[in-house]
Amino acid sequence: MGSSSSKGEEEAEEKEKEEDEEETAEEIAEKIAERQKKEEEEEGELPLGVDDMLDSGDPVLDLCYRKFKKLPCRVYTLMHLEKIYACGNRLRTLPDRLANLQGLRTLALDFNKMEDVPPAVCQLVNLTCLYMGSNRLVCLPPEVRNLQKLRCLWIESNYFQYFPKQLYELPHLRSLQIGDNRMKKLPSDLVRMEALKGLWVYGNRFEEFPKVLLRMEGLEVLDLDRNKISNFPSLRRLPTLQLLSYDHNPVEGPPRVGEEVTLVGEGAAEAMQEREDKKERRRKAAEQEAEEQLALAEEEERVIHGILKNSGASPGRIANEASADGDAPPDGEEAQEEEEEEEEEEEEGSPDRAGMEYDSAGLEYDEEGVEYETEELICEAEGLEYEGDALEYEEGQMDYEYEERQEVQGTGRQNGGR
Repeated sequence: MGSSSSKGEEEAEEKEKEEDEEETAEEIAEKIAERQKKEEEEEGELPLGVDDMLDSGDPVLDLCYRKFKKLPCRVYTLMHLEKIYACGNRLRTLPDRLANLQGLRTLALDFNKMEDVPPAVCQLVNLTCLYMGSNRLVCLPPEVRNLQKLRCLWIESNYFQYFPKQLYELPHLRSLQIGDNRMKKLPSDLVRMEALKGLWVYGNRFEEFPKVLLRMEGLEVLDLDRNKISNFPSLRRLPTLQLLSYDHNPVEGPPRVGEEVTLVGEGAAEAMQEREDKKERRRKAAEQEAEEQLALAEEEERVIHGILKNSGASPGRIANEASADGDAPPDGEEAQEEEEEEEEEEEEGSPDRAGMEYDSAGLEYDEEGVEYETEELICEAEGLEYEGDALEYEEGQMDYEYEERQEVQGTGRQNGGR
């Protein structure tokens, strides 16, 4: 009896507890609904055109400069949103319901009255761009490292005295705008931000150039305007730098940078003009040198052609002489053309063979030996020039096409080598 009664009591207690939990859940839901209703009532009538924007289904919502102290409640139910622009309002924070909008890629909250980054913002893990400039921030929460896809962060015109090292944990951050703050130096381990391409630190309190920047070899844009830097080191070691702004610093002249870097600051225009003038002078000197080399090559070609025409040398001999002077011998189709030309000369009776023809009637044989009645045959070893009345012939027309092609190719190789 006792055990059964205790069991019944336990079941009753459990049932009562379940009912209490159900009532609690219902109460919570009712409280949320009441709060939302109250907020909607407090909102009153929305500014002209806002209702239409909320109903449009557009993934971009522009609520800038509407004097909102709180964003309309309906905003947090628009799951299709990808970009929200709420700049220039009177927002101090954002509700946790913002975290429901996991499709957000861009969130712009510039020119509001936020003293902290709302926790819900740090839960928007798909954000790529976050703009919170001109607020009242003094630091970033540790949870900002949750924004692993963040590529662009603008937190200029706040109250940062120290560089927020939480940003080291953001591997894809490329653009960091942290100008118009109160920093006096940059940490030596800033080099850990390997993906950083653009860094704006103008309007801070640097008295010396941050040496860590000399190791930021991936930087493309660096803005150091309105600091107190009196001496800049050479920045030529930054191979990817494209723009350097150093205006309103107490320096005597532009920093030394690579030839392709655009400078912004006092004396920058003159320095870049002088740099362009030097490049133009180098370009003209290179063009003049190329023209002189071309003229020299053409003159050499004319001299060689003149020698060929005056000497009457055969193509084969000239090719051998050219090879001895350093030009490569003909190959492929050129060698075949040369052979065909030589064969044609042999068939037609080239000058080399003309002197070897004779008439058997012009020779008398004696039993004691062979006597020639023709005059002595005189041969010169190289040119095969023949003197003799019985050996008369007309010298064949020389074909200079092959030599011209060889010389042009040789000239082309020389010019290409330069």
